[in-house]
Amino acid sequence: MSEYSREQRKPRVAVVFGGRSSEHAISCVTAANVLQAIDRDVYDVVPVGISTSGHWVLESGDPERLSITDGKLPEVDVTAMPVLFGANRELVVSEPGTVPSTLGEVDVVFPLLHGPWGEDGTIQGLLEMSDIRYVGSGVLSSAVGMDKHYMKVVFQAAGLEVGPYVVIRDRDWMRDAEACRNAVDELGYPVFVKPARGGSSLGISKVNSRDELDDAIVEARAHDPKVIVEASANDPREIEVGVLGGLDGALPEVSVCGEVAVSGGGHDFYDFETKYLPEGEEYLALSVPADLPAEVAADIRAKALTAFDAIEAEGLARVDFFLDADGRVVINEINTMPGFTPTSMFPRLWAESGIDYPTLVNRLLTLARTRPTGLR
Repeated sequence: MSEYSREQRKPRVAVVFGGRSSEHAISCVTAANVLQAIDRDVYDVVPVGISTSGHWVLESGDPERLSITDGKLPEVDVTAMPVLFGANRELVVSEPGTVPSTLGEVDVVFPLLHGPWGEDGTIQGLLEMSDIRYVGSGVLSSAVGMDKHYMKVVFQAAGLEVGPYVVIRDRDWMRDAEACRNAVDELGYPVFVKPARGGSSLGISKVNSRDELDDAIVEARAHDPKVIVEASANDPREIEVGVLGGLDGALPEVSVCGEVAVSGGGHDFYDFETKYLPEGEEYLALSVPADLPAEVAADIRAKALTAFDAIEAEGLARVDFFLDADGRVVINEINTMPGFTPTSMFPRLWAESGIDYPTLVNRLLTLARTRPTGLR
């Protein structure tokens, strides 16, 4: 414990990861890479894990243990020492049967949580109440950026084109499932059935006919009682763009465009296996920069900035688009805490744009430290 309880000489960063969502393992993998990238000559780093049951612990931060090894997904060590945030932004060790002791004041939190109970504004609200600065978007923008339904409402209001969709809430499905099926039929098949507030492609199914719909809805509802069903675009290309907050009040920066292409192996879309597991790599092609006409790339990059501003995002985001066969640019979603794994698109986009991984992480910490908490 002495490593963390010494008199503070450097800004202290709490890297928080894990969490209660189904994206727990991916959060751990993201943390493994970020922990290695933070400059220890500049920052005092405290790895804080949140178990799948919601317990906060002082983690070792061992990158090897937090990585996907032989297909085994990592998780937070529930036997580690319990910690919590106390008064005056202090991180407190609270082991049963002992007197609580402080690890010192935390200057900034890097909340590397993906999915509900973290990326959706919940931990941001906790940190705001505790007056602790943190990386990334605030409460409202994080919540909007987590909900695929409400982000589309905001995007449409900002003049961005979104694809046709249907929302199936828990009460809708329980009261009249047939009406829900009929609404999906009007979209035309194929459709994509998704948890409305999820990520990492967990719980997503491509549905080619009504006969497949119920099973897909059951799968999505296992992750979220609110489901969104999206019409498939016309032979789309999937284009992704990174946005990074500007320093000292400067405008946000936009990365080059990247393209995701998946084919073979029974993969109809960019699913969990192709995103994160070694066995999916052979079916995935990431092109950075994407092969696009200059005017199309410029249009997509401008729309990414519009989306970032529309939800009042801060710090960072990845914005995903479909470019269909007719040349239409349709926004798919925004991700306010994109993955930082070795295969993640966000750091690749910025590396191609001239900002390497350690510089990117340092930039985000600098942005967080210079931004006050509270209304802004």
